Amino acid sequence: MKKTSIFTLAFLIVLTLACKNTQKETEEKVEETVTKKDEVTSNIKVIEFALEPKSESNVSGTVTFTEENGAVTMVAKMEGLAEGIHAIHIHEKADCSSPDGKSTGGHWNPTIEAHGKWGAAEGYHKGDIGNFTADSTGKGSITFTTDQWCIGCGDETKDILGKAVIVHAGTDDFTTQPTGNAGGRVSCAGIIQ
Repeated sequence: MKKTSIFTLAFLIVLTLACKNTQKETEEKVEETVTKKDEVTSNIKVIEFALEPKSESNVSGTVTFTEENGAVTMVAKMEGLAEGIHAIHIHEKADCSSPDGKSTGGHWNPTIEAHGKWGAAEGYHKGDIGNFTADSTGKGSITFTTDQWCIGCGDETKDILGKAVIVHAGTDDFTTQPTGNAGGRVSCAGIIQ
């Protein structure tokens, strides 16, 4: 009986020590995972800008660019729009100073292509994002992701810094050169960091 009690006690001690070692190893793995996650997170770049009304409109909103894992995602949220389909583009200059938004210049087109729908074999500007729909309350949004942009990388054919986002009054027809016949510029945000 005494041998059984000693054996049971020894077994419980070994079991307790094994559990403590397993817990310590688990804590170390969690700490290592958090560290790796923090290292990855530090490579994410985020910039956000307010859209300001142009051409006597009331269109405002925000544009956020997030660069992660070699791709940039743009999220634009607008309000004050006329119900229907509107175009949104990146323009060549981060200058929203003129009342009509024309101080931003033309579409950003660093590779000298024809205007068109994003990804078209015939060509498209790096700023040819496309169209989105505003609802009956005047609100609209668009999310767009590409690996053909970067934030502050210095590559003139990819870097969106120093450019502007323009929201247009009308729809981009993807064929009219060089603008897509998208109408007036109703909102502007300069991408400056």
